[in-house]
Amino acid sequence: MKKTFSLGKFRLDPFLIGLVLVIVIAYFFPFEKSALKELPINGVLSLGISLIFFFYGLKLSPEKLTAGLKNWKLHILIQLSTFLLFPLLVLIFYPFIHNEQQELIWMGIFFLAVLPSTVSSSVVMVSMAKGNIPASIFNASISGLIGIFITPLWLGLIIKSKLEGFDFSELYLQLALEIVLPVILGILLQRWLGKYGQRFSKQLATFDKSIILLIIYNSFSHSFATNLFVDMAWPDIAVIFIAVLALFTVVYQITGLSSKWLKFNQEDQITAQFCGTKKSLVHGTVFFNLIFVGLPGAGMILIPLMLFHSIQILLISFKANNLARDHSRAKVKNTYPSDNQHIDTGLLNT
Repeated sequence: MKKTFSLGKFRLDPFLIGLVLVIVIAYFFPFEKSALKELPINGVLSLGISLIFFFYGLKLSPEKLTAGLKNWKLHILIQLSTFLLFPLLVLIFYPFIHNEQQELIWMGIFFLAVLPSTVSSSVVMVSMAKGNIPASIFNASISGLIGIFITPLWLGLIIKSKLEGFDFSELYLQLALEIVLPVILGILLQRWLGKYGQRFSKQLATFDKSIILLIIYNSFSHSFATNLFVDMAWPDIAVIFIAVLALFTVVYQITGLSSKWLKFNQEDQITAQFCGTKKSLVHGTVFFNLIFVGLPGAGMILIPLMLFHSIQILLISFKANNLARDHSRAKVKNTYPSDNQHIDTGLLNT
């Protein structure tokens, strides 16, 4: 049984604690200054990333993806929110950047904005809130595949000028070898190994999180060893937190209002808001490891993503719990709202 730290109905994901711990460990025991510095950590990370996406392909269900194709309006809304609305909201603020520190913070938030949606947490939260589970599986899965191509394109268009000397052709080759090829291989071997991917899904999820934590440790080790954060004050962290919280809230409200305008039923509204506001820490750390590691200020680029990850888990968990509670009460009273009734799309009005 999965252990969580509970305070009443509030549960703190152990993975969030792990994020904090690896940063603390990186501060006191940076890899570059440890006795293990000769170990090929980049090779380990490269192999780990390939295995993550191999297992992803192994668990990807073609049947569920095909079944989910019917609800095309919902899918378009979610993917537009993920890959267009998020980046455009961040791009609006670029003209207000006045110095290198602000540009680095903006770059981190933009990097977060162009990432695909999560898979596991999106489906789990939609299930908890009694949303459209097949649609959530379809959108979360297809988002990861689209992101393999769209995320580097966004980064190439907007950030390429900031990364002088960076060869994006090498990035696409590395993406093909480390991500696309393992996904295809996993799908091809699904007939024989797919059952094992489902059987050991919890263990594979733990493996995914372990690689993520190792990537974060490696990045922050380098940042602390080179004194990156010496000039970064707590007000900078506060600004990043407020910015990503505002970004999440605005996208959540826009997807909710769009769902009402499109006359979605409650299940589809929940799915649109839960899947259309998530960002994948797995894909984020993978792309970060391929593009930014070793560059000046690289560690700071991960901060918005990690803060956003914490915010999305806490707020969506809170909302999912309240929706599940309301669903249970309505079911008992036989007053569960019909498809045409008003659905509250607000995040905190629960």
